[in-house]
Amino acid sequence: MEKSKSMAKSKKYRQIIETARDLFMRHGIRRVSVEEICQTAGVSKMTFYKYFENKIDLAIFILKEIYHEGEERYKDIMAQGIPYSEKAKEIIKMKLEKSEDVSQEMFKDLIQSSIPEVAEFLQRKTQENLKIFLDDLVSAQKRGEIRKDINPQFILYFLNLMPEMAVDERLLNLFESPKALTAELINFFFYGILTTKSEEE
Repeated sequence: MEKSKSMAKSKKYRQIIETARDLFMRHGIRRVSVEEICQTAGVSKMTFYKYFENKIDLAIFILKEIYHEGEERYKDIMAQGIPYSEKAKEIIKMKLEKSEDVSQEMFKDLIQSSIPEVAEFLQRKTQENLKIFLDDLVSAQKRGEIRKDINPQFILYFLNLMPEMAVDERLLNLFESPKALTAELINFFFYGILTTKSEEE
C-alpha cells in the first residue's frame, strides 16, 4: 500500500514538473501561475505545495534540471576523441536544439530576469559553466586547435557580453527572431576562434 502511495506521489510530482516546464518554455515564468500549472497537470494546489514552496521554487528546480542536462551533454561531447572543431559543431548543434523550445517570453525572462532568485541562480551557473568552458578552450589553444593570437580573457569577456547582445534591440532588428540572433552569435563565436587549415599547418 505504501509503495502504491509513493508511486502516485511520484507520478503527480513529475506531472507538475513536466507541465510547468512546458508552460514556462511557451509563456515565460512570469506569465504562468500556480493555478494554471495545477489545472493543466490535473493536480490540486495542496499537492503542488507539498512539493514546492511556490512558482519560483519550481522554476529554479526546472532550471537546475535543464542546466544539468546541458552540462552532462557538454561533458559527453568533450570526452569524444575528435578534433575541437568537430566538438564545436556538436556544441553549436546542442545550443541551437536547446533554444528551439524556448519562446521569446521565456528568453526575455531568463536574459532580463526581474525575478531576483532566478537572476542569482543564472548568474552563478553561468559563471561556473564559463570557467569550465574557458579551461577547455585554453587546453584546445595549447594543442593548436584554437587561434594562438586570441586572448582567452577576451573570449571570456565576449561570452559574458553575449546575453546582453542577444537582447540588444538594434541587433534584434537585423534578425527575424531572438533565436536567429542567438544562432548567429554562437556561430560567429565558435568559427571566429577556431584555427584555419593553413594555421594548423
